[in-house]
Amino acid sequence: MISMKLTKKGHACVRIEKDGQALVIDPGTFSEEDAAVGADAILVTHEHFDHFNEERLRTALDANPAAHIWTLASVSGQISAAFPGRVHTVGEGDTFTAAGFDIEVHGQLHAVIHPDIPQITNVGYLVDGTLFHPGDALTEPAGRRVDTLMLPVHAPWNKLAEVLDYLRAVDPRRAVDIHDALLSDLAHMVYGRMLGPDGPGTGGAEHLRLTPGESLTL
Repeated sequence: MISMKLTKKGHACVRIEKDGQALVIDPGTFSEEDAAVGADAILVTHEHFDHFNEERLRTALDANPAAHIWTLASVSGQISAAFPGRVHTVGEGDTFTAAGFDIEVHGQLHAVIHPDIPQITNVGYLVDGTLFHPGDALTEPAGRRVDTLMLPVHAPWNKLAEVLDYLRAVDPRRAVDIHDALLSDLAHMVYGRMLGPDGPGTGGAEHLRLTPGESLTL
């Protein structure tokens, strides 16, 4: 298996590189302005601004005329006219190849923020059968063994007990924090302790926090 390089970008955005090609997931408003520049393929999980920023996408597609975007209908309907032929609509159960990466789509709905707030659509992406990015949901990719889980540690829609239970349920070999832009530096110490080996038990997964720009080899 060809190794992949994972680089954490701001908030929920990650960059994955393999065999000279780059895949970027969720370059939103809380990520760097150039978070998706250089990407050969971009995946967007849902329409919220911290995951979907049209200017970030426009910058990336202008920089690489061969780059394409894969996303769900609620996002593609907003941007397909701006990028004719370069935006592909996907949904749960779909599989496709993007920039040399094999992608599976899992999930349908965003986690509930509050009963008074309409629940929007959200999909997660399993990359090369090994790395899973759930977007804004605690989706378990049914029937799939996840090696590296991108773990949304903090959001208006979750609490730490749910994050712990989700990590146990997916049971990956490694969990890497995402969705962390709203946390202070002090919070990382608390979350790290709870999700690490001294916490209440996370199924034995290695827990990692990467600061924006840090990378690891998968």
